[in-house]
Amino acid sequence: MIQVSKLRNELNELQSQAQLRSLITQTANPSMPSFCSNDYLGLKHDSRLIEAAQQAIDVWGVGTGSAHLIEGHTQIHAQLEERLAEFVGADKALLFSTGYMANLAVLTAFAKSDNVIVMDKLNHASLIDGAQLSQAKFQRYNHNDMAALQRRLSRLDLGQAMVVSDSVFSMDGDIAPITELVAEARMGQHSLFLDEAHGLGVIGPKGRGAFAESGETLDDRFILMGTMGKAFGTAGAFVAGQSDVIDYLVNKARPFIYTTAMPAAIAAATLKSLNIIESNEGDDLRARLAENITYFRSSAKDLGWNLMNSATAIQPILMGSSERAVQASQALAQKGFRVPAIRPPTVPKGLSRLRVTLMASHSKDHIDQFLTALGRCDD
Repeated sequence: MIQVSKLRNELNELQSQAQLRSLITQTANPSMPSFCSNDYLGLKHDSRLIEAAQQAIDVWGVGTGSAHLIEGHTQIHAQLEERLAEFVGADKALLFSTGYMANLAVLTAFAKSDNVIVMDKLNHASLIDGAQLSQAKFQRYNHNDMAALQRRLSRLDLGQAMVVSDSVFSMDGDIAPITELVAEARMGQHSLFLDEAHGLGVIGPKGRGAFAESGETLDDRFILMGTMGKAFGTAGAFVAGQSDVIDYLVNKARPFIYTTAMPAAIAAATLKSLNIIESNEGDDLRARLAENITYFRSSAKDLGWNLMNSATAIQPILMGSSERAVQASQALAQKGFRVPAIRPPTVPKGLSRLRVTLMASHSKDHIDQFLTALGRCDD
C-alpha cells in the first residue's frame, strides 16, 4: 500500500541526514574529464567499438526482440561467449543483460535450502540481494577476514557452503585475498563464486582479472562473474564456469530465461573491446592506468587527503560525515568535476567518501586540475 504522506516523511528524513539521492543528467560534451566513471581503460568512446556496434545494427537491428532462448541469441552473442570463456579460462560463458541479473541468477539457481551462503560484508548489493532471494541460509564475515571465514566454514558440513566475494571491492577499491579464498573453499569442498566486475580488463595477465592474477585455475566448484560496463567500455555481463554449471543456468536461471537478450550491437562492440584488452595496446593502457593511480595517490597524500588502502583505479577519499561528502561533491560539480558522495547505507556511518576513479585516458594535468579543484572546495 503506497501512502504518499509516509513516503514524503521518509524522503524528508533522508534530506535532513544528507542522504537524499537524485538523478544527475550528464551533458553530451562535459567540460572536464570524468573522475567517477568505471570506464577504466577509456574505451567507451573508442571509434573501433562504435564502428563495430554500428555495423551490427545494420545486420541485426537495434534490439534483439526476444530472450536468448527464443531468437535473441545471435551468432555474435555465441562468438562473444566463446571468447569470454577462453579469456577467463573457463569451459563456457553465459551472457546476461546486467551484472546485477547475473549475480541474482547464480545465487538463486544454485543456493538451495540445505546450503549456506557465506559472503564478505562489503560485497556488492546485487550479491547481498541474490543471497536474500535464494533459499539458502545466509551468513556474512568481516571484510577480508579469512580467520572469520574459516570459523564459519568450520561449523558446516563438507560441500555445504557457497563462498561469495567481490574480487575488487567497489567502494573501498581493495582486492580480496583470492588465494586464501580458494584454499578455504577447496579444503571444505565448498563452492566459490567470485564477482570480477572491477577486476576484469585492468588486473592480471592481459587483464584477465584478479583470479588469474592469483595464479589459480577454475575447477568445477568455481564460478566467475564479469561485467562489460566497466573496463570493457560497453554493457552487460557474463557468468563463466564448467560446462554443466553453465548449462544448468540456461535451464534454471530466471534472470536469464525471462529477459530480452542484450543487443547484438553491444556484443559486437564487446568483442572489439576484448581484442584491444588482450593486445599489446591493452597492456599499454593498463600501464598508463597504473601510472595514473601512483601519481594520484602520491599527489593526494602530499596535499593531506585521507585515502583508503587501494592500489586499484578506485581511490576513495574519506570525508567522514555525509554532510561533508555532499558539500565537497557539490563544490566539485560547480568546478566541472562530477564525483559522487558515497553515503550510508552504501557505506557505514562515519565513513562517507568521495569515490574517485581513475582512467587510462587521464593525463597528469587532468589529475592536477582535479586535486586543485578539490582543495578549493572550502572556498
